[in-house]
Amino acid sequence: MERQPNNWLWHGIFVAVVIASCYGFFKSAQSIDYTWRWERLPQYILYNANQDLNAEFDGNIVEQNGQLVLQSEIDPDQIQPIENVEVISVDNGDLIFEGDALGYTQSWQAGPILQGVGVTLELSLYAGVLAIVIGTLTGLAKISPNPALRDFAGLYIEIIRGTPLLVQIFIVYFFIGTVLDLERFTAGVIALSVFTGAYVAEIVRSGIEAINKGQMEAGRSLGLTYGQTMKDIILPQAFKQVLPPLAGQFINLIKDSSLVSVISITDLTKAGREVVSSTFSPFEVWICVAIMYFLLTSCLSFVVRRLEKKYAVSR
Repeated sequence: MERQPNNWLWHGIFVAVVIASCYGFFKSAQSIDYTWRWERLPQYILYNANQDLNAEFDGNIVEQNGQLVLQSEIDPDQIQPIENVEVISVDNGDLIFEGDALGYTQSWQAGPILQGVGVTLELSLYAGVLAIVIGTLTGLAKISPNPALRDFAGLYIEIIRGTPLLVQIFIVYFFIGTVLDLERFTAGVIALSVFTGAYVAEIVRSGIEAINKGQMEAGRSLGLTYGQTMKDIILPQAFKQVLPPLAGQFINLIKDSSLVSVISITDLTKAGREVVSSTFSPFEVWICVAIMYFLLTSCLSFVVRRLEKKYAVSR
């Protein structure tokens, strides 16, 4: 009978390695004589901002019916109530000029880093959807009985996979973007989707070819066309096969989106660079940026694992 491993022992080894790694990181930080300033970071992630209520005209602060209002010097009937504010910053009798703050309300606002997370998510979402469309169509073309479609699909895949993403971003933005007058964000989405689509195409092709050829023959024998058989029989089964590699590709897409910062799209990476220039705290900022990317990819991995379990039950 095969002896079962001691799970507690191996978990203990894992914890010991993690603790040793953290200790090594701590000692390395001490050796470089760097002053850590983590207190500078929170305001660049989330901060409590003041929303001012500004004066609409010149006048004086007077009290009417127990409420302070701004009364115009020129037209006494013209008043501006000081309401819907948490803090009133003027008193009765004050002389006020147009644009002065009468009071303010505090509300939580996203800082540059959190805004960069939003841009990264938006980029990845749009590029991911387009990549699925491009990759699925290209993958189907790669196994099409039409030689021309196979050749075009093969050429696209080889060119895109054989050139760096950074070069493709420059070509799309500076050449195609200039000709078609594309915005930075649109050019970034196109470059990311075209790049990712080539890899999705090979994943889709391999998933379809993993399905027994008898499935296609059975569908055709039932009177279905090639397209109907592919849509209703082959692709649903192939989707279950390719879900893990697709998840890995979209995790790479989230990380690859950092390259669009070279065309001045303020994603998470570019936001990190801007915060570094403001705080002069590079280590803290880049560690925070890395954690943000890790959280994004971890959430995607969690969703995919749930999908895998769901489709594993339905098989």
